[in-house]
Amino acid sequence: MPSGEFTYQAAGEFLDRGRPVDAPRVQGRVEPGRAIMRRQVSQAEYARCVQAGACKRLDKGFRDLNSPDLPAVGVSWADATAYAAWLSRETGQRWRLPVYAEWVRAAADRYREEGALPSDPADPAVRWLAEYEREIARSRGRIKATQPFGHFGVNALGLSDMGGNVWEWTDTCFASHSVGALPLAPRENCGVRILAGAHIAAMADFIRDPRNGACSIGLPPANLGFRLVRED
Repeated sequence: MPSGEFTYQAAGEFLDRGRPVDAPRVQGRVEPGRAIMRRQVSQAEYARCVQAGACKRLDKGFRDLNSPDLPAVGVSWADATAYAAWLSRETGQRWRLPVYAEWVRAAADRYREEGALPSDPADPAVRWLAEYEREIARSRGRIKATQPFGHFGVNALGLSDMGGNVWEWTDTCFASHSVGALPLAPRENCGVRILAGAHIAAMADFIRDPRNGACSIGLPPANLGFRLVRED
């Protein structure tokens, strides 16, 4: 993973006097000596963790998935964290979920920022309608079935499916920020984590299948999976 400083659009909720505003661009930094998986963890790899007794069995509809060519889905943040701990013990290396800034850096040319939404301080409905139209546009043509690795292409760093149909868990906590005329310290909620994919999402850390309903921000992702970072 390339080290160094870069700018990206912050994740989380941003409010100005109680009204939502666009997330600002912030500076991030990735330290040297970190590698990231070229693809997501596969169904077969997660199944081995279950067989070893280190990961929880997945819910009905996901528990029999065992393909080496498809990403593991139906996994929560807690499941992904348990897999990282098991892989670390098995390999003697340190594996963990990436923070959102690391995922952005690894996504390289596949990273897409959210565009600014129109707003009118005198009429909150202007932004609400724009947000609604954005969610409708996102819902068109969503692929709900998982696809084989590489289906969504390879980025400039050789990583596959960055921003494909699988949203990837990160270790970044959801935070609400008060900005503008009344700035306050951010309020973190680490029971909700940031998901990276075709767009930013936020999800309670125990949710495995958001299509059945979940406490998420915006349009729920179709599938939840993950890839890990290794610290050398």
